[in-house]
Amino acid sequence: MTNAHIKWQTRFLVVVLVGALASDVSSQTSQLGKVEFQTSGSEKAQAHFLRGLAALHSFWYEEALEAFRESTRIEPDFMMGYWGEAMAHNHPLWSEQDTSAAREVIKKIKETPQLTPRERAYLDAVKMLYGDGDKRARDTAYSAAIEKIYRDYASDLNAAAFYSLSLLGLVRSEEKSYRLQARAGAIALDVYEKDPNHPGAAHYIIHAFDDPEHAILALPAARRYAGIAPEAHHARHMPSHIFLQLGMWPEAALSNESAWEASESWMKRKNLSTSVRDYHSLHWLLYVYLQQGRYRKAEELVALMKKTMSETSYENKLRPGYYENNYANMAAAFIVETERWNLASTLFPTPAATGQVPATSPASGAHGGHGGAQPVSSDGPATVRASNRSQRLPLFVRGLASALGGSGVAEENVTKPRTVSRDTESKTTGELEIAAVAASVKRDHEQAAELMKQALRLEEEMGPPSGPPGIIKPAHELFGEILLRAGKPEAAAEQFKVSLLRQPNRARSLLGAARAAAQSGDERGATVAYERLLEQWQQADKDLPELREIQDYLKKARP
Repeated sequence: MTNAHIKWQTRFLVVVLVGALASDVSSQTSQLGKVEFQTSGSEKAQAHFLRGLAALHSFWYEEALEAFRESTRIEPDFMMGYWGEAMAHNHPLWSEQDTSAAREVIKKIKETPQLTPRERAYLDAVKMLYGDGDKRARDTAYSAAIEKIYRDYASDLNAAAFYSLSLLGLVRSEEKSYRLQARAGAIALDVYEKDPNHPGAAHYIIHAFDDPEHAILALPAARRYAGIAPEAHHARHMPSHIFLQLGMWPEAALSNESAWEASESWMKRKNLSTSVRDYHSLHWLLYVYLQQGRYRKAEELVALMKKTMSETSYENKLRPGYYENNYANMAAAFIVETERWNLASTLFPTPAATGQVPATSPASGAHGGHGGAQPVSSDGPATVRASNRSQRLPLFVRGLASALGGSGVAEENVTKPRTVSRDTESKTTGELEIAAVAASVKRDHEQAAELMKQALRLEEEMGPPSGPPGIIKPAHELFGEILLRAGKPEAAAEQFKVSLLRQPNRARSLLGAARAAAQSGDERGATVAYERLLEQWQQADKDLPELREIQDYLKKARP
């Protein structure tokens, strides 16, 4: 709008301009899904508020903050705009919260004659989210407050969606019960039935059922969510949570390709820092490419992440070491999935080789994707957020490579992770896996089996992963490979079977299952497994030795 336009003072033109702006913002909001939330704000402020609300439901926190701030710029006494801004500083499923910033926003909230009882309830709830006590206590108090709104205002679908999300936010990785996820999923499904275009409904259904046993319940929502909110790159990524749990690799690839491209378009459109690109989806895309045998494509993503890490700095203070951690996840997965162990020292050079001094404090670790780490808030030490995967994974991969090569260096790498990790389960599982491989290479099969049984117990206590495996080499899969090396294909087949139940259509487990069946004389079972992998690898690099193995076996097996 030009200055000349602004100077026109006729009532007619003001009305036209306000209506046009509201229409334009409404059009933008429609690309983020359908949300309805009556407030006491003006039409102009309301339009931006609804866009912020829709973005909030898709975890597009940057856009949500911008929209909510615009609503209060237009109308400084619009209290629900401050509510939204405060809400956007809390990322419940990523264990992140900018507590200080949110509390500054809450100071602006005051009583006004326009406020409705429902608005006051929402404002009281967000104050509990950033009130006194530790984060777990505040999360619990907030969940109780939003539950009351959900029960008092039965037609308020946003209250239901936020209550569902609050329950998911109470889940902690060490908890074994599925009760909270089941409750959250049931509420989100109810919202989805009433309004299938509500972005929060589809989104929270996916999170609630993000495991191999329940994922099928979220498949309809997963197929729909990207179309509900196509502007949000996270909405494009989220369906891949379910596609991955079900081993639907083509769909998972398209989902993450789309998410990455959307984040790049957003960055360029608004001239933003490279930090806003969706590196989470880049990591997932790499994992999916590896399951499809598209190793060259995966290698390009590792190189891209390495280039980004070396040339730019990550600017989100809530995720210290994010680039380093994401690179570690990607490079480790590439080496382990391709079994190109010679790359361990190339992609993970030792500190001595690079001339760097190794960091051993918790602060030098990194965030493992979205969620799974200790919560961090801006009013506490950032070191709490670090998970040290950027240190542990290089040690694990170099240790595993050394063990497979029969090198004594493996023994040293068994104990090193203990000095840099606070993640007891993953750390101990990695140590046990390295030791088991070293024993297997030395033909001490009994010791290898005993070590792997310990690793299995630890992995199963953690439950199936919500995405690419946190334990880079799944224990059941590795045990199956060790048993094959020991000449026990029938026992190996059982391990690959369990691995495929936990992570359907995982390529290395399918290949192991085929080999185990072939070695035990189960021609039919081997043919089925090889055929499944061949179908999965339709876009695989043509020169893979594993692909030639599949083709050679099927050529002999088929009449």
